[in-house]
Amino acid sequence: MKQFRNNVIRAGLGALYLTGAHYLLRPIFSGVGAIFMLHHVRPRRDEEFQPNRHLEVAPEFLRAMLAHLRSAGVDIVTMDEVHQRLMERNFSRRFACFTFDDGYRDNREFALPVMREFEAPFTMYVASDFAEGIGRLWWIALEMVIAKASSIEARFGDVATRLDTSTPAAKQASFDHLHEWLRGSPNEHDIQHEIAALCARHGVDEIAICRDLCMPWDELKRFADDPLVTIGAHSITHRNLARQTRESAGHEIEMSRARIEGELQLPVVHFAYPYGDKVAAGAREFVLAQAVGYKTAVTTRPGMVFPESVDHLTALPRVSLNGNYQDTRILPVLTSGAATAMWNGFRRIDAA
Repeated sequence: MKQFRNNVIRAGLGALYLTGAHYLLRPIFSGVGAIFMLHHVRPRRDEEFQPNRHLEVAPEFLRAMLAHLRSAGVDIVTMDEVHQRLMERNFSRRFACFTFDDGYRDNREFALPVMREFEAPFTMYVASDFAEGIGRLWWIALEMVIAKASSIEARFGDVATRLDTSTPAAKQASFDHLHEWLRGSPNEHDIQHEIAALCARHGVDEIAICRDLCMPWDELKRFADDPLVTIGAHSITHRNLARQTRESAGHEIEMSRARIEGELQLPVVHFAYPYGDKVAAGAREFVLAQAVGYKTAVTTRPGMVFPESVDHLTALPRVSLNGNYQDTRILPVLTSGAATAMWNGFRRIDAA
């Protein structure tokens, strides 16, 4: 199902490009700017089984997007300036803002040099447990377990099920099945327990994943010293906030900032919701982020920024630079707002 959806999206992006429909839709749906969302930036990998491929782009694709924006005369700005332009209703020039979630080391190694080429500022949203080296990147752990196994046994509630993982196609199907179940689990403990059990059975060190991939505090401090870098918060544990109690969600939102400010000795005024889709961040979370004093908070809901976004500063949409669609032909489609408009049923604001 996920591959089918990817194929449909790819076909839709291609159709917008080939028909030129994005040129017609741009004046209506391009808005005043866009906030781009990225996770990993690193060279392409050759492995056939890459279920988290959508979370990584190659440096050359990032470079192509930056070059496209510069050639179009779009200002590349900080999140502070996004906030300022919205508050002042300064829309004389279109803007783009780049954001990177989680705190991955490859952002320093591969993204930062590209951003420096264009003198382009950006924001990194840090999950504080990831910087502590104790975070659980369960989606990557699941990929690693399935990659090395020919079959796995997983428990869905009280039912044990054996899944075939002997071929790349079978691995992908099993990953999709387990990922959907884990994301849909109402109990965060179920995710942690099942992933821990799978890792133990298949010899995957879950904590080592975090330490290998994410920058610890000392690296983040040097990274944050770069004038192009703004550090934002991304919760403590990277849990689905909408499935937490109000008290727990508020703690995640507020204390992640306190931890980062304490470690890095800099103010943190921008937030990104973990997962950030409608089932992970909604009206309650938007109010919580506003109540603790964040200037902005970003979701993963697709969309452009419009003048009306000033009324929803803690529910801002983003445009994903998705590893499944690294075709430079679609860059004008992404910046036109046509793709996100179609996804949103041609609504400009989706903050409910």
